[in-house]
Amino acid sequence: MTDKSSLLSQNHIVDESSLRYMLKLAAPMVVTTVSFTIMQFVDRFMVSRIPKFGTEALAAVLPAGFVSFLPSGFAIGAMASLSTFVSQSLGRGDKKDCSNYFWQAIYMGFAYFVVVVVIMWPAAPWIFKMMGQPPAVADMEVIYFRIMLYAHILAVINWSCNQFFMGIHRPTITMCASLCGQIVNVAANYVLIFGKLGLPPMGIAGAGWGTFIGIAVAAVINMAVFLSRGMNMAFRTRRAVNLDFGKMYDLLKVGLPAGFGLMMNVAFWGMILFALVGRFGTEALAATSAVLSYTSLSVMPVVGIGTALSAAVGKTIGAGRKELATRQTRVCLRVALVYMGLVGICFFVFRSRLMKFWSSDPDVIEAGVSILICAAIYQVFHAARIIYGGSLRGAGDTVWLAAVSAVGSALILGLGGILIVKFCPSLKYIGPWIAATISIIAVGLANYWRFKNNRWMKIDLFKRRAVSVPAEIEGGG
Repeated sequence: MTDKSSLLSQNHIVDESSLRYMLKLAAPMVVTTVSFTIMQFVDRFMVSRIPKFGTEALAAVLPAGFVSFLPSGFAIGAMASLSTFVSQSLGRGDKKDCSNYFWQAIYMGFAYFVVVVVIMWPAAPWIFKMMGQPPAVADMEVIYFRIMLYAHILAVINWSCNQFFMGIHRPTITMCASLCGQIVNVAANYVLIFGKLGLPPMGIAGAGWGTFIGIAVAAVINMAVFLSRGMNMAFRTRRAVNLDFGKMYDLLKVGLPAGFGLMMNVAFWGMILFALVGRFGTEALAATSAVLSYTSLSVMPVVGIGTALSAAVGKTIGAGRKELATRQTRVCLRVALVYMGLVGICFFVFRSRLMKFWSSDPDVIEAGVSILICAAIYQVFHAARIIYGGSLRGAGDTVWLAAVSAVGSALILGLGGILIVKFCPSLKYIGPWIAATISIIAVGLANYWRFKNNRWMKIDLFKRRAVSVPAEIEGGG
């Protein structure tokens, strides 16, 4: 039994734990994640140049994005289980199941976000008021947040397709669709934010609608490929549309803990961090937005590697080769640690120049320079957190990841940040960032310990099902 949808040709024996194999699998995801973050980076840079309101808009766009990511973070975390089931189904030879799992994720995602929009759209002003944001900033946040809610309904298609194509080891499809959507996004933002081509300037609302248009373009491309003749022949993508509540339960069983963990992480990194930093003024908020733009950009290659690692581990576990997953994780970890170590050095050495790129306001620059020192410290621990987390996710060990994320976010960052602000007010905006740094270090070490004790090897996601003979995979991707 053969399948020409795989990543690498197997006309010869391929070492699936080799650096070459893992980089070839990860490279498209790295490009996808980095390009997405570059797009966000450019968006924020454009927003920061809005005449008369640049500082307020920069202070608003990231908190609003974080709050909008709160419900979507839950969905993205839950949908991460799709890659786990698709890759393990591929390893087992159950290719129609790959597509059927995809459709269950689509059905649940659409239903979820319709409810989210109905609840959160009218609640937007109250949310940002409770965060204690300055009135001028809060008004902009509400506008951007509401547009992002609409965009996330379409984003369900992209998230599901990303997980499916990664699960079948065809990440290049995701990369191409994402790049097209991101190019359109940047162009639309430029036109809408500043009012080009005869259109009126829309400011921060233009950034939101530009993102909506870019997401729509990527969704159309992803679905066109998913429903194409070749995909349908290989995975029966058009014939696996039936509702399957058993598979929905599978996805939720593994995905809900991951979704909860990511939502908690986003909630406390976004709402708490920005709420605590916001007490020290708009300049501190703008500096935090700028630093998080840099850290989001720096971490995305490792996120791409971690995503690819989840799919690789899932496939090897599905094929009954759990020992191979350990070697794959070690290879990815070495690459991630070297890269993030260099990033940390760059953050520390060039921190003043990095902040001057974002703002000419001396107060924003001063705050950002101090915050970048914290970011430099936690880079290598963030690498360990993501890589070990990706491996554990591929094995289905999402309950552990959710619990650790909740402790790191709620107790260390949330409660710890509040205590630091209350009892060490002289630290000002650095206090919450110290708590954030400790949180990342703690979670990175916890994921390392969990991986080393090998409990993830005992997880069997298909223990109630008969095991089919794994397909022999060949062909190019």
